[in-house]
Amino acid sequence: MQDALVERLSSPVPRYTSYPTAPHFSESIGPDVYADWLGALGPANRLSLYAHIPYCDRLCWFCACHTKQTLRYEPVEAYLKGLHAEIAAIGGRVSREVPVTALHFGGGSPTLLRPADMIALKHCLDRSFAFAPDAEISVEMDPNDLDEARHDALAAIGMTRASLGIQDFDPKVQKAINRIQTFEQTRGVVEAARARDVGSVNCDILYGLPFQTMETLAQTVRAVISLAPDRIALFGYAHVPWMKKHQTMIDEAALPGIVARFEQMSMAADMLQAAGYEGIGIDHFALPADGLAVASRNGTLRRNFQGYTDDQADALVGLGASAIGQLPQGYVQNMPATGEYLRRVEEGGLAAVCGYALTQEDRARAWVIERVMCDFGFSFADLAARHRIFAATIRAEACGFAAADRDGLCRIEGDRFLLTPAGQPFARTVAAVFDAHLASGRGRHSMAV
Repeated sequence: MQDALVERLSSPVPRYTSYPTAPHFSESIGPDVYADWLGALGPANRLSLYAHIPYCDRLCWFCACHTKQTLRYEPVEAYLKGLHAEIAAIGGRVSREVPVTALHFGGGSPTLLRPADMIALKHCLDRSFAFAPDAEISVEMDPNDLDEARHDALAAIGMTRASLGIQDFDPKVQKAINRIQTFEQTRGVVEAARARDVGSVNCDILYGLPFQTMETLAQTVRAVISLAPDRIALFGYAHVPWMKKHQTMIDEAALPGIVARFEQMSMAADMLQAAGYEGIGIDHFALPADGLAVASRNGTLRRNFQGYTDDQADALVGLGASAIGQLPQGYVQNMPATGEYLRRVEEGGLAAVCGYALTQEDRARAWVIERVMCDFGFSFADLAARHRIFAATIRAEACGFAAADRDGLCRIEGDRFLLTPAGQPFARTVAAVFDAHLASGRGRHSMAV
């Protein structure tokens, strides 16, 4: 019975890092609209920045990010020139009274940048935006890229959080996903970051990988715990070869089935919680003193395109090819193709090609979906206070779903719609109940667990 339930509730649905999700973006949102939205930001707003580096010196076959492999540095240099131009163009449209409270370098592999280029990129950002003194600066790191000079450069730009992709330490699994990375390499990066007073370390683990077993995953989890990271993300491998062609290099016959994936996830989550990590949403874990755990306990946990966050900024600007931003008016995405992205920023500074302008109903449903994903429930009173016009409709949907639920996923408890412990792993599936756009979507999604 449990196996049948897992298979049925694991049907593909969005990850809900936004609502509406990216398949609903349209070309009606372009540079002119984006410029207006940027200009409307003022002192009452708080801004986060995401800078995308879409290059790797090796291509991990499991990866679903917008990136490409390069063995030459010249394309990276050309890209950085364009990125500097976009940063200046956007910075010129945003008031200096808007403080930047967080900056995230993602990819791709930001750590493949030469040390001088990383420092120059941060200087460009400093010239274009007003950073708060306590701004958080996080960097996605590939241990295979790093050396002492790069560690020193990351310290020079003020990195406060090191984010390490680990995935799995088992050699057979690593070979199957083209991600060779030893425990010793990873431990060295963690030690180098801490030696330079980086205050927080995050590690990513994947389950559902080819040739992964309960035993090999348990060994990886124990190894990661031994590093004592402040945060751990436990993601399910998203096999989307129709979208990422390099994933065809992965032997589908070696992938664990849906039930095996669920068992891997459950075991790893139990191990992390037994080690003192608090569960955060559907796939994150943090030590009790970490900001993510604090936000989860006090109801201020958020979800954006980077996943779960304690960042309270009300605007996110995406910089670089394919980067997505979220402003009070809606979402905007840059041109994904790097060549076309560079042409656009050279011509006008802005590379926005699509987006979505939020309606009042979208805002109400986005709030509900975020609370389901972050808190596993929501208050009808809070919904009415924030989104009065659509509160009755959404409440009726929640009560109707709870009344029809025969799987024990949720319940109505007083003023609240709540997921049960049995329903929490399927939060994406429950969130989809409130998605008014899902039926008309063009996108294909990964499994819900």
